Amino acid sequence: MSSPDPHARVFAALGDRTRLSLLVKLSDGQTQSIVRLAGNTRLTRQAVTKHLRVLEEAGLVSSIRIGRESHFTYNAAPIARAKSFLDTVSAQWDDALSRLRAHVER
Repeated sequence: MSSPDPHARVFAALGDRTRLSLLVKLSDGQTQSIVRLAGNTRLTRQAVTKHLRVLEEAGLVSSIRIGRESHFTYNAAPIARAKSFLDTVSAQWDDALSRLRAHVER
């Protein structure tokens, strides 16, 4: 089985409210532990870990081991690539709609 498109992986990872919340927490650029990320939420550390692994598989976060804990850092590059992809798709749609408008107005 081939691996999914990287854009699809990113969009799938972003399609969950919990994962978006974790990315917001990590977007300050600080490396954070699972314990800290789970703080002030109703989520267990196991649930947070599960969501972080999905984000990591999509390349949105990276982890390092410090002692017995995993610490996670936000990686903005996949978001930038997804934005570029969406900009390209948007431009294609704008072009198609312009052609349709020109055809209808003739």
